[in-house]
Amino acid sequence: MSFTVAFPRMMRVGAGASLLLPDVLRQLGLSRPFVMSDRFLVESGMAQPLMDAIVGAGMQARLFADTMPEPDVASIERAVAALREGTYDCVVGFGGGSPIDSAKAVAVLARHGGAMRDYKAPHMQDEPGLPVIAIPTTAGTGSEATRFTIVTDAEKDEKMLCIGLAYLPVAALVDYELTLSMPPRLTADTGIDALTHAIEAYVSRHANQVSDGFALEAIRLMAPNLRAVWADGQNRAAREAMMLGATYAGIAFSNSSVALVHGMSRPIGAHFHVPHGLSNAMLLPLVTAFSAPGNVRRYARCAEAMGIARDGEGDQMAVNRLVEELGALNHDLQVPDPRGYGIDREKWERLIPLMVKQAIASGSPGNNPRVPTEAEMQQLYEQAWG
Repeated sequence: MSFTVAFPRMMRVGAGASLLLPDVLRQLGLSRPFVMSDRFLVESGMAQPLMDAIVGAGMQARLFADTMPEPDVASIERAVAALREGTYDCVVGFGGGSPIDSAKAVAVLARHGGAMRDYKAPHMQDEPGLPVIAIPTTAGTGSEATRFTIVTDAEKDEKMLCIGLAYLPVAALVDYELTLSMPPRLTADTGIDALTHAIEAYVSRHANQVSDGFALEAIRLMAPNLRAVWADGQNRAAREAMMLGATYAGIAFSNSSVALVHGMSRPIGAHFHVPHGLSNAMLLPLVTAFSAPGNVRRYARCAEAMGIARDGEGDQMAVNRLVEELGALNHDLQVPDPRGYGIDREKWERLIPLMVKQAIASGSPGNNPRVPTEAEMQQLYEQAWG
C-alpha cells in the first residue's frame, strides 16, 4: 500500500540558520519578501538582525508586525491588504506558530482571493499561493514543516483548520538560538505541544513508515529535555534538541495527522482564549488514558521512546507509566487545568455540546486509535475541567 509524504523543498538547520535567509531567497529565485512577525519580536529587537540581513543583501522587504497571538480572520485580511500595497514575491513567517500560520494564510489569499472560511477543512488547498519561508522562534508548533494552518473565525468562536500543500513552506530556517530567550511558560506550553504532535502522529490511524520514524525520534529528543529547558533557558544543548524535535514532530504529523487531543483542544482555544500549546497540555494525560486501549502497543512504544518503560513489564505497564509521566510533566511544568486557569465552570459546561460538535467537525477525533462517541467526548470535557 502506498502513502504520500511531503517536506519543505529546503531546510537550513542549526545555530545562525535564520540569517541565511537572503541566500535561501536567491536559491529560490525570490527577492521581495513580505516579512510577517509580531510586536514583541519587533520591539524586543529579535527581528532586526533578520531585516538587516535582507537589506544588506540589497533586497526590498516590508516588515508587517501586526500578527495576532491566535490569528483570526480580521488580522489575516489586514495583512493581505498590506501585502497588496507592494509587489512582493513571497511571504516570510518569523515567529512562533501564529506568525507562521498567518503567513501561510496570507500567501494563499493573496494569490487566490476569497474568504478564509472558503478554505476551511474538508476543503483541500493544494494549488500553491505565494511561496512561504518559515523561521520559527519557538520549539513547538512545527508549523515550519506542515501542510496546515489554523485561523480563528471570531464571529463563530471557531478555530478553522485549513489543509493542503499550499500551506507547506517551500523553505524552513530552523535556528535554535532564537529560542534562548523564551520564558519558562512559553517554553513549557510549546514543548508539550510538540510532544503531543509526535505522540498523536505515531498513534494516528494515518501513521506510516516515514511519519513513524520522525515521530519516535522527536519523542526521543524532547522527552529528556523538556524539564531541562524549563529549568534553564540558556541550556543550549537542550534548546537545540527541543528545536529539532519540534521540527521532526511537525514533519511527523504533517505526513500522518493529529488526533483527539488536538480536536478537543482547538475549541478550548477559540472559546476561552487559551494558548494552543497549553490547551493541548491540559488534555494530554486524560485523553491518552482514554485512547490507549485503542492501540496499546503504539502507546507503549511512545513510552519506550521517552525512556520510561522498563524491560519485561509488558505493554500495558508501559502505557500506565506513559500516562503517569504525562501527568507528572504537567505538574512539574506547572500546567493548570481549566479550573486553575480561571475558566468559569458554568460557561465551560454550557459550551461543552458546542465544543464537541466543533471537535468532531475538524476531523481530528476520527484519526484517534479509539474514536470517541459524542457522549464520551462530553465526559472527557467534563473530567478535564478539574
